[in-house]
Amino acid sequence: MGQRLSTIGFDADDTLWHNERFFQMTQAHFAGLLSDFTDRDSLLERLLAAEKRNLGHYGFGVKGFTLSMIETAIEVTGGQVPAPVIAEILDAGREMLRHPVDLLPHARRAVECARETHRILLITKGDLLDQERKLAQSGLDDLFDGVEIVSYKTPQVYSEIFARYGTVTDQGMMVGNSLRSDVLPMIEAGGWGVFVPHEHEWDMERAAPPARNDRYHSLTSLAELPDLIRLIESS
Repeated sequence: MGQRLSTIGFDADDTLWHNERFFQMTQAHFAGLLSDFTDRDSLLERLLAAEKRNLGHYGFGVKGFTLSMIETAIEVTGGQVPAPVIAEILDAGREMLRHPVDLLPHARRAVECARETHRILLITKGDLLDQERKLAQSGLDDLFDGVEIVSYKTPQVYSEIFARYGTVTDQGMMVGNSLRSDVLPMIEAGGWGVFVPHEHEWDMERAAPPARNDRYHSLTSLAELPDLIRLIESS
């Protein structure tokens, strides 16, 4: 019997290593900086709205997030945000770009096991330089057959990526912590979508799981991935 799966894609941030917690820590610092002007909940609601508005201009990642914080600070202060606050926001953004890469439990083992039998790819959104930095520091970079850093994850993007590596999407799998970006568009493209939730979830990545789809799987952790791959291949 031939392989049902030929290529497995992994998301990076909050699938293989921690990321969202650094955004949440920075948001807490941001709220403290502007506590004289507005309450935390209102501030973060306006920050999220700014992030959504700016995605088409800045894309995903720390740099766009930092610019959205500055924009929000200008808005909530009526254009009177003190220069030292702007400086602290910029420092916070730079600190995020320096944060150490901390692998999630079972990440290395899951990638190594998948690599033994399948072609594997890293498919991630975000800033090119920052994602390259994190991949290099993760110690996982030599394990992947290909690395794709994209602006958006859509069914068409997945189809094009897997095709570049000689795979039709119905023989592909995407593993990630985002239903909206990693799982649902991959299933729509015809592949398997594997959801591995992370304790921190960005509001813009939330979505409902697909109903009654045999190509959708949810795992408690990456430790369960090798067994799932074997199950799919043997079915």
